[in-house]
This record gives sequence, C-alpha cells and structure tokens, in this order.
Amino acid sequence: MSSIIRSVQRVPRKSVVHQQVRSALISTVINTPLGQVQAIADEKGLCILDFQKNAQLHQKIERLKRYTGALITDGNSVILDLLQQELRNYFAGTLKQFNTPLSCVGTEFQKKVWDALSQIPFGTTCSYAQLAQAIGHPTACRAVAQANGANALSIIIPCHRVISSDGKLGGYAGGLQRKHWLLNHEKKGNPYM
Repeated sequence: MSSIIRSVQRVPRKSVVHQQVRSALISTVINTPLGQVQAIADEKGLCILDFQKNAQLHQKIERLKRYTGALITDGNSVILDLLQQELRNYFAGTLKQFNTPLSCVGTEFQKKVWDALSQIPFGTTCSYAQLAQAIGHPTACRAVAQANGANALSIIIPCHRVISSDGKLGGYAGGLQRKHWLLNHEKKGNPYM
C-alpha cells in the first residue's frame, strides 16, 4: 500500500489548472462505450466531464454557472475537439494520460485532492486513506472521499481509481458498473498489473 502512495507522489503528470474568470462556456454531448457524457469547457480548459445519467451532474453544472456567471451554449471548441479525440483513444486502449487542459471549480482542499487523483498511475488504484496520506491529511479520509465525489471531471481526473481500504470498489457517482468497467479497461492496458 505504501508503494502506491510513493508512486502517487512521484509520477510526473500535468498539473490541474485552476482559474476563476470565464467569459463563455461551451457544452457538447459525447457518446462513449459507457453512455453519453456531457462536456463543458471555457476558452482555457475543460470544466465538466460527467455521465449524463449521473444525479449529481445538474448540481455540478449549477455550481459552475454560479461560479463563472457565464451562460452555457451548445457547440464545439478546440478543447472539446481534443477531448473527443482523447476519449476515443482512451476507450480504444491507446491513451493512458489525457492532455486536455482543465479548468477546475472547487475549494483549495478539493483542488489538492483532485491534483493528487491526477497522479494515480493508469491501471492502478489507491484507497481513500492512502490518498489522504498522500496529500498530507492522514485523518481526513471522509473529506477526501467527499472531494473525490465532487470531482466534475470524470475519467480525466480519475476518481474511479480510488477504492476502499478493504479492496472493495467503494462509491462512484457514475455508478459502480462504470467504475468496475473503467478499472478493468485500465488494468488490461497496464502491462505491470
């Protein structure tokens, strides 16, 4: 278990971009093998990527609208085009790390957790306790789990890679069947598993 914490801390990944000022938000729906996802981006990065059949999606969109004060319009952008290509490659098994720029909305603690989530290597998992340890808050397992659940960038910020300390799947806002599928998909693409 401690080796996963070390790997979470050592794996160099693109850091999550955090910004506050957005002028326009563009939304599109993308088909995936796990169902449709809604993607919302501004001119700097992806703000939301979540399954349409997720009960929390509406709350995440409302939080984004309140935070930005921007209107959401349907359309396409360079960022959404890149995301669509990367999702195709991910589901085809040829992409292990996303390069789509991100624009996250959340508290400083949530952003710290999301940054740590982004460091979990492809095809591996860690527990909520290990993630809390990795961010320097070893007694904050519940807060880490809540921040994990508030992640608005499913798949890209891989909250599906966090499991319970007992090895069970734990929760996943997108549904446990999707979490199980994603973990198996990544496990097949990781030669070290």
